[in-house]
Amino acid sequence: MAVLWNSIQSVLVVVLIMILGYILRKKGWFDDKFAGTISKFIKNIALPASIFVSVLGRLSRGQLASFAGYLAYAFLAVIIGYLIAFTLVKVMRIKPGRKGIFINAMVNANTIFIGLPLNIALFGDKSMTFFLVYYIVNTVSTWAFGVFLISNDDPTKPKEKTHNKIDWKKVIPMPLVGFLVALVFLLLNIPVMKVTFISSTLTYVGNLVTPLSLIYIGIVLADAGLKSIRFDRDTIVALIGRFILSPVVMILVLMVAGNLGASFPTLASQTLIVQSATPMLAVLPILANEAHGDVEYATNVVTTSTVLFIVVVPILMTLIQYI
Repeated sequence: MAVLWNSIQSVLVVVLIMILGYILRKKGWFDDKFAGTISKFIKNIALPASIFVSVLGRLSRGQLASFAGYLAYAFLAVIIGYLIAFTLVKVMRIKPGRKGIFINAMVNANTIFIGLPLNIALFGDKSMTFFLVYYIVNTVSTWAFGVFLISNDDPTKPKEKTHNKIDWKKVIPMPLVGFLVALVFLLLNIPVMKVTFISSTLTYVGNLVTPLSLIYIGIVLADAGLKSIRFDRDTIVALIGRFILSPVVMILVLMVAGNLGASFPTLASQTLIVQSATPMLAVLPILANEAHGDVEYATNVVTTSTVLFIVVVPILMTLIQYI
């Protein structure tokens, strides 16, 4: 019961700040451009700063080998998730315009705007190293493959004329650049964080990620409209995939790896499992619109999963104590 209550309190912190963003948007405090502005600030300035500080503060050169191992297991779980999602698309005969959205909804998570604040609320800053593992995997999965699935599912384009090039700016976004730069500083043993004004500036800016991310999600929910939520077959299966199948796959991968001799700190396992069950990508409706897909369905799965995670996380946190 103690674990459940602590999880509920942690989620309530996240929810209350989201509600603040929701209410202020409804009251007109935030204009139409505000959400896009803070989204850009978070992704290009605050999150790279936060990741840079976390890597240099919590990762040592001796830990890089184990970090690479975590990446391999997380990638394996995501690949299995794709195989399950592709199978369900065939079995359920999901219509064009929804296929790519459905697969992304099951496999790829909203790591920046919900995953990170949630992780900090549940486990504290000490979990940032393990959060970075899932963030890297999710980013590469989304922008190197997931976005192609949505683009290639454009019902207005003949299949033979659909050709896409990798957008490296999205595959390697600024937060990932922040990680790579920090990795260089770590490998070269450059003591930049010992310079007080630099470390303090980066820390203050990085600390803005959590509150601004949650306010952003509140604004997104206000714009989407909670009254539009509905539970059709494709939405329900996508939710089951995101909140049940995805964490189950991650748990099984970690258990098999453990039986084969790999060792995982409890915090690492819990972080990867919780991240695998975070809500769906906030950008799904935008990607769907660009590909002339089912924007209404994309908006519905994002809104629904964002609301339901409030219930899912405390249950998941209670269950993983017994794994």
